[in-house]
Amino acid sequence: MNTFALVIKSLLLSLALSFSAFAAGPVNINTADAAALSASLNGVGPAKAQAIVEYRQANGPFKSADQLAKVKGIGLATVEKNRDLILVANAKPE
Repeated sequence: MNTFALVIKSLLLSLALSFSAFAAGPVNINTADAAALSASLNGVGPAKAQAIVEYRQANGPFKSADQLAKVKGIGLATVEKNRDLILVANAKPE
């Protein structure tokens, strides 16, 4: 019975963690603040998220997700693993 209870607990924990992974949806890298970027993008913590915001403020809006790789600390591997979570839209309509 102990093994069965352990398996059930493990399955419930896995299910709970999988829901939290899908809770964060796509994020607009041209409008999101550092907290939203950090919460939504895998492998992007508060420092990297702040670097994204600072890069955007200094260089203008991103034209593509690939431009994130120009931000110090963000590489193409990070962009690739987050591609489906990255939205690129202008902050101001043209």
